[in-house]
Order: sequence, then structure tokens, then C-alpha cells
Amino acid sequence: MKFCKCGNLMLSENKNGKLVYVCRRCGNTEKSDSVSTITEKLDSKKEVVVVIDDEKEMKQYPIDKDVKCPECGKKGAYWFMRQTRAADEAPTIFYSCMHCKNKWREY
Repeated sequence: MKFCKCGNLMLSENKNGKLVYVCRRCGNTEKSDSVSTITEKLDSKKEVVVVIDDEKEMKQYPIDKDVKCPECGKKGAYWFMRQTRAADEAPTIFYSCMHCKNKWREY
């Protein structure tokens, strides 16, 4: 790994058949005799995150019986939490009404 004078990590690139390090922040370039390669082996058995739209899939989540739906006004909704912003901020709670299937979120 090579760092630029500005402190940013420099990446190896092929420019006109020559290997050079390039800083993505300030544009500084330096000669490179070798290329650093970072590879990642992906496990094809890992689960894929799916956005839930199907009501059958929603039934796996807990029910908050005290939450009132803003659409129909009835109480009861399936809910789950996701960290959608920075880690130092509160997670977002997603709701789906048990009665009218309306979906909303609270930050």
C-alpha cells in the first residue's frame, strides 16, 4: 500500500502502458514498479437481503399492538428495525399495518 503526501491511499493504475500510483483526492501521481492487488473471495452460500413486499414474509416479524396506523387508524402492525443512517444515529423502524397493509417508517 502507498499513501499520498495528502494522506489519502493511492491506487495502482495502468496509464499509457505504465504502472503508476494515483491519488483520488489530490490527483498526485507517482511511478510504480509493482501493483498491489486486493482480492476478496465471495461465499456464494451467503444469504441475500430481500426487501419485503409479500404479506406472507411480513408475518415472520413481531407485532406491536399499540402502534396506530396513520392510514386506517387501527392498532396493530408488524415491525422491524434497520440501521439506515450513520451508526451513531437511531435505527429506522419499519411498520406494516395488519389491517390495511399500509407501510410506513419512523426515524
